[in-house]
Amino acid sequence: MDQLALLFVLLLGALVSVPVGDRIGLPAPVLMTLLGIVLALLEFVPNVDVPPDLILPLLLPPLLYAAVRRTSWRQFAANVRPILLLAVALVFVTTVCVAAVAHAIVPGLPIAAAVALGALVAPPDPVAATAVAGQLGLPRRLVSILEGEGLFNDVTAIVLYHVAIAAAVSGSFSPWQAGLDLVLSAVVALAVGLALGWGAYKLMDLLGDPTLQIGLSLLVPYASYVMAEELHGSGVLAVLVTALFLAEYATDADDVMTRLAGHTFWDIVDTLVTGVAFGLVGLELHNAISTASGRWGEMLTWAGAIVGVVVLVRLLYLLPASWLAKRMHARRDVEEEIPMTWRETVVMWWSGMRGVASVALALAIPLETDAGSPFPDRDEIIFIAFGVIMATLVLQGLTLPWLVKRLGVESDSEQEKEFERTLAIRAAKAAKRRLREIEAVEELPDELSEQMLRRALEIGVRISPDLGEEERREAHEQRVRRLKRVRRIQGELLSAARHEVLAARSEPGADPEVVDRVLRHLDVRSLR
Repeated sequence: MDQLALLFVLLLGALVSVPVGDRIGLPAPVLMTLLGIVLALLEFVPNVDVPPDLILPLLLPPLLYAAVRRTSWRQFAANVRPILLLAVALVFVTTVCVAAVAHAIVPGLPIAAAVALGALVAPPDPVAATAVAGQLGLPRRLVSILEGEGLFNDVTAIVLYHVAIAAAVSGSFSPWQAGLDLVLSAVVALAVGLALGWGAYKLMDLLGDPTLQIGLSLLVPYASYVMAEELHGSGVLAVLVTALFLAEYATDADDVMTRLAGHTFWDIVDTLVTGVAFGLVGLELHNAISTASGRWGEMLTWAGAIVGVVVLVRLLYLLPASWLAKRMHARRDVEEEIPMTWRETVVMWWSGMRGVASVALALAIPLETDAGSPFPDRDEIIFIAFGVIMATLVLQGLTLPWLVKRLGVESDSEQEKEFERTLAIRAAKAAKRRLREIEAVEELPDELSEQMLRRALEIGVRISPDLGEEERREAHEQRVRRLKRVRRIQGELLSAARHEVLAARSEPGADPEVVDRVLRHLDVRSLR
């Protein structure tokens, strides 16, 4: 098997793991990691030959962009405090604790190298957290916090990592310079992210065509990441800012085709790239095994100790942090999404899985220092890092569904239904207001006006069937049944038309482009 065949196996696994995971109740990223481990143990499977410095730029931008599309800037702004407690403060605390323990138990490990180890294992993986949490039906407030933590903690961890690596390579460290680098990295990332977001927004208006706009949306996160890194900024933060800007301002309510096609496209990208990323995590087991080379006892002891530190620090931090957040939350009018019970706090604790970013940072550790000597304890750091990644991702990923079920943590289904109902009412009222505005400037026949009013009311009923209770439910139910029947018959008519047009594609002299254009028209008509 060569590298290309291995890539196709991972892509196929990414697709298959989704329905298999749904059927057996396990998250797809965990299944892909297990597949990667199995492949890594097979002799005929080659070692992964991807330069470490390309793993993050290739995988992280589209994953971050896809994750941000599911949220909004206002959601981050409303929950900035709990997110900062996890994405910044907890990363610092975990880095310090891991560095202290690693420096104490690994003979001869310098402080700078220990800090690098702490930084690369400190951030829970954004993709693992959101993918796992999203499939378990957790309360929306927990998913929002996990998404925010996962998206922003890489910014803190990567900056700490680069500072520690620079100190280990050069042999010198300046706290003031490190702090300045952190601030400058954030400022550059914000500037690049906003500039590219604005530029992409204007360019999308110029392109017009949905296909070209979606193609641009794939290029934008890569451009944002690379440009920020070239200017010594945070590529991760730049991608987040760009994605949030586009999600906020580059959304046209009437651009239905672009929205539908873009949603489908990014779902596909998210599924494939996530699968490949976690498959690579498992495949990199080759490197961890090769670094042990007869030192399994002490290496496993070190890795186990660091796993314990990572897991324990998160628990000991979350318990008082959640209590403090609730106390402060009770004194504020702003609605924040925070863990409301100790059960939710435990689920948040066990959701701290490491993944793609930790793997990339571990493999990107330089081979030599500026003095030409080998990087101190590089093999030991890589082995410990992989021990933490495998233990948290596989062990926690496999047991998290059981833990959620055992603790009885469920989504706020009633609250979600109520919000959906509120949106349905707002949508129906907006449609009726617009109808009144049209009637004020156009003379509509009574029959047409009544028909349009019914259509306006049915907009809300289609979104939330319970809405009919306040809007003459019985009459609406009859109209909904009639509408469903009409739509079913219309669907069958359109299906017959599509089959006939598609059959014409194989006829002699048929122009495939004309056939496809007519078929596309019928497809769009079917969506209405």
